[in-house]
Amino acid sequence: MIYKTLGKTGIQVSALGFGAMRLPMIERGNGKIVDEDKAIPLIHRALDLGINYVDTAPGYCDRQSEAVVGKAIKGRRDSIYLSTKNPIEDASGDNWRRRLENSLTQLDTDYIDFYHMWGINLHTFENKVDVPGGPMEAAWRAKDEGLIRHISFSFHDEPGNIFKIIDSGYFETVLLQYNLLDQSLTAGMEHAYNKGMGVVVMGPVGGGRLGAPSEAIRSMLGHVRSTAEMALRFVIANPYATVALSGMSDLTMLEENAAVASIPGGLTEEERIRVADMLEENKRLADLYCTGCNYCMPCPVDVNIPRVFQLMNYSRVYGLHDYAKQEYRKLADGDIKNGRNADVCVECGSCEEKCPQDIHIIHQLRETSAALGVAAG
Repeated sequence: MIYKTLGKTGIQVSALGFGAMRLPMIERGNGKIVDEDKAIPLIHRALDLGINYVDTAPGYCDRQSEAVVGKAIKGRRDSIYLSTKNPIEDASGDNWRRRLENSLTQLDTDYIDFYHMWGINLHTFENKVDVPGGPMEAAWRAKDEGLIRHISFSFHDEPGNIFKIIDSGYFETVLLQYNLLDQSLTAGMEHAYNKGMGVVVMGPVGGGRLGAPSEAIRSMLGHVRSTAEMALRFVIANPYATVALSGMSDLTMLEENAAVASIPGGLTEEERIRVADMLEENKRLADLYCTGCNYCMPCPVDVNIPRVFQLMNYSRVYGLHDYAKQEYRKLADGDIKNGRNADVCVECGSCEEKCPQDIHIIHQLRETSAALGVAAG
């Protein structure tokens, strides 16, 4: 297992982290419960393979993940670094403290190594976290008491908004999304690293997108066995990424990922250049189809045009055909939140009037419907 130094903390952590958000579940009554007979040995095997960073959260696995992780690390607590999160529901430091105490109880531990302000954006940070009597002040007190060792945050916002949170100097590590298909936070990662922060990456396999077979991605390095291996190696090789956090639900996935995280040397300079060149070419091809500027929206019949074209690019440019078709069909008619797919386009032309790239949107929506829709099989 490769180990890296987690920023100014000086802690040596495994390049692969165990994300306890996808523990094996079983049906029980009217719902699901974590299958502890599989989940606990899975975590034990991860630790045996050298993984020493374990991440959970109060809401994972129908709110059962923390308790199961607590059982799994019993007797091995001092050999691992435990990460969990506090949902910023309001600006009350007292309420933040109650949620912390609940996590300590669920995890059955006296302290948490990396405790995150969970999924914050700049607005939340300024208006709910960094306020008098708020969560930030409560976090400092909890750290002084030894209940948490390091104060962290996980980020979900526009890429440019991460810099002000980093520059506050309040946090020692950050958890953010970065993968082959989403590199929008690359500059933020570098900035955090240069400020001495540890950078933990979530979604290294793109939330499952990059687990699907794709010869276009696998061939970026001729000697990798799978798309997932290529994706994981890409993240681990990034000098600004300390931990690649992967949600692993079975032993096969765990063993394969651990093997990748044990390959010494990461990517050579030649390999990095090759991957960068291929990604740049893929981006150029994708931009020919749609740059994702959103000027075409809203659509009178709620077609989610940017998402539809994104899925088409996953199929056409990156070779993720099955994933693209599956996600395309999830765009249900009348779903206000996610919009609709291209099958319902009435060819009114309002989108083409607004497109600054002069893309032939109607024609490309027809193409997408034929490629990814029901008729595509």
